[in-house]
Amino acid sequence: MNERNLAAQVVSEVKKAIVGKDSVLVKVLAAILARGHILLEDIPGVGKTTLALAFGRALDLRFARMQFTPDVMPSDVTGFSLYDKAAGAMIYQPGAVMCNLFLADELNRATSRTQSALLEAMEEGQVTVDGVSRPVPQPFVVIATQNPVGASGTQRLPDSQLDRFLLRLRIGYPTPAEELELLRRRQYGQAMGGVNRVVDREGLERMRQAVDAVHISDEILSYIISLVNATRRHPQLIQGASPRATLSIASVSRAVAFLRNRDYVVPEDVQCIWQEACAHRLLPAPGAEGTAGDIAAQVLRGVDSPKIR
Repeated sequence: MNERNLAAQVVSEVKKAIVGKDSVLVKVLAAILARGHILLEDIPGVGKTTLALAFGRALDLRFARMQFTPDVMPSDVTGFSLYDKAAGAMIYQPGAVMCNLFLADELNRATSRTQSALLEAMEEGQVTVDGVSRPVPQPFVVIATQNPVGASGTQRLPDSQLDRFLLRLRIGYPTPAEELELLRRRQYGQAMGGVNRVVDREGLERMRQAVDAVHISDEILSYIISLVNATRRHPQLIQGASPRATLSIASVSRAVAFLRNRDYVVPEDVQCIWQEACAHRLLPAPGAEGTAGDIAAQVLRGVDSPKIR
């Protein structure tokens, strides 16, 4: 089975646990294939944790989950050193982040110090404890969930941490028909037990290499740069998208093209993930009309799309 068929099968397996959110599932897989991290922002109970668990099972990733609360310490995430009397030395005790797929549940309920403990692992693929840097296992993906800002017990994630997430996604409520199907599945005991492994970690790496081989033309790269620069000049923004955003949009656009059975990127691939890859990196000015997502959509409408022959 080729890599594109494997990717389609991964989505099919995850759909056994998540009903009716095909677009979200494809974007989550695109971010994983682009070696990025995902922030799921939504109200409790819409399936954020279930989604992460299902992808972990379908991709056969060593999974760890941490419920972030105000009393979680940075060392719980990164690990710590403990004196071993028999060895006469300090021995490293791995933290929760030492896995392939780390689910940071309700990340914005933890303290800023604990939230920041994830930064090095997300950006550099390592943690540093007592001056010693240790690589996290590969592949390594963070799927963080957060309740909407303003919900009880939450605080806004720092801009530096938001910028580390490739995509910010919302699952949203199911339709009545989707909710009925969800009830039927649970009635007959079908939930996570129905999700099977599709590929192992080596198979995921092969899919990622296939994504790396997807061609992105200078016209598409210039289009991405035009979009990003438009956010930096926008009168209703005091902070536009970063250079990291430019790189992220290019990489995830390749993954979208791959999942759409093409070996080259077209403008529609960029447009598909533009808001999810950009809006959380923008900072609206006081009194701005609309949210960061509204402004990102406005930017997309205002920049001409290249004609690809």
